[in-house]
Amino acid sequence: MKNASPIALSAAALLSLAACNNKPEVVDSRAPDPMASQLANAAPVETPPTIESSVSFRCQPGNTLLFVDFFKEGKMASLREKKDSMKSVLLHAPEAGKPFTAEGGYQIDGNAKAAKITLADGSTHSCKA
Repeated sequence: MKNASPIALSAAALLSLAACNNKPEVVDSRAPDPMASQLANAAPVETPPTIESSVSFRCQPGNTLLFVDFFKEGKMASLREKKDSMKSVLLHAPEAGKPFTAEGGYQIDGNAKAAKITLADGSTHSCKA
């Protein structure tokens, strides 16, 4: 009796594996997303700008403190009257370099170094960082 050569056995094994379907089968128990086509065709969403600088202003009259976060692109700022307050007012500018305004009479005219800030009660403060 003759022993089969190792090369012949290897070739037979490779030929038997070549007939197999090597693509993986994806198994998913979730139903297809009914909004997939709407989401694929939706317009891209613009992310909000990031904070460029957070400033603590010392303001006159009254030697008061006001806190402002200036956002990149120069069209948005957030004003807080107390440092750890969760309440802030979001102010918008029509274009970079113009004063920031919000409902209630809030206004910030300036930048992260110096600003003139008007609060809702109508008081105007000259502020420096």
